[in-house]
Amino acid sequence: MKAILYIGHGTRSKKGAVEIRAFMERVKARINVPIQELSFLELTEPLIEEGFETCVERGATEIDVVPLFLLAAGHIKRDIPEALSPFIAKYPTIPVKIKNPFGVQDVILDGVAELIRESAGDVTTTDRILIVGVGSSDPDVHVNFGEIADGIKERLGPERVSVCYFAATQPRLSEGLENISAGAKGRVIVVPYMLFTGLLLAELNKTVRLRQKGGQRILCTAALSNHSVIEDIVIERAVGK
Repeated sequence: MKAILYIGHGTRSKKGAVEIRAFMERVKARINVPIQELSFLELTEPLIEEGFETCVERGATEIDVVPLFLLAAGHIKRDIPEALSPFIAKYPTIPVKIKNPFGVQDVILDGVAELIRESAGDVTTTDRILIVGVGSSDPDVHVNFGEIADGIKERLGPERVSVCYFAATQPRLSEGLENISAGAKGRVIVVPYMLFTGLLLAELNKTVRLRQKGGQRILCTAALSNHSVIEDIVIERAVGK
């Protein structure tokens, strides 16, 4: 019997945990697979170990692992395979297939552009967009964010699209905000390139509100899972080959 094990990052945010569980209930309702379990890499229970064992206990004879991650960085390349390795060895008769992260796709960039329009209305040539990633030292992530920035600029035509990160690499959020704001004649539209609400997004929204109170024309969009395209991509990953 087939099983799907979804793996999210995990969060200390209660709101974020509720959000991802509600999101996954919608996803699971659209997939005709008898065993579907949600687990997390860290911070939120159940962890991967418990999720895998639950699949086995429920009678799984094959398990597809669907990472709920946007890009292929350390968690995808190292942490998730390492966490799964003992259980793949423990249950050698159960085939395990790890699906790819979402990657940079036109449909995602179209969805991001729609989220921006929903928050900001029409984007003009005097507006600027700042894409904020969580951050990674993996060089592939920098390449990906370059593609994302180019794709958003092509779709919306703002004066400028820049990228910054919360951690692990440069430029950091504070520098990114200062750079994108310097000399801006239009609005600064901040786009958190992350799937769900969490402490980082709460911190970002707080920073944006402080700048708004200071008189800056700045706003922040919602997390990407607010667009239906993300739900569709998870389903495609779950049922695709």
